[in-house]
Amino acid sequence: QVQLVESGGGLVQPGGSLRLSCVVSGSIFRLYTMGWYRQAPGKQRELVAHIFSSGSTNYADSVKGRFTISRDNSKNMVSLQMNSLKPEDTAVYYCNADVRTGVITATANFWGQGTQVTVSS
Repeated sequence: QVQLVESGGGLVQPGGSLRLSCVVSGSIFRLYTMGWYRQAPGKQRELVAHIFSSGSTNYADSVKGRFTISRDNSKNMVSLQMNSLKPEDTAVYYCNADVRTGVITATANFWGQGTQVTVSS
């Protein structure tokens, strides 16, 4: 019943910016860790950034200083601001979240279907 939907992907020139958003809907008691992953053609899916319920963050070394992850708990949303984009950032970007779905303290992990980001001149 929980669904994650990404938006904001597209084509951008090197050095440009994009902002990705992910909205979580369905049976949500509470959101915990949320994050963004990406997968380029022929490569494994990799972590881009995490944001914890406390607001603390961590980033892959390849994006640190260029990308910023944030969350809006009132909107069940996590965003990724991507600046100074490089061709090697080209990938399908996936939203991920740990969700508590009921009063019982158990969590489950969910994925979005992905949004394409292409950085090219």
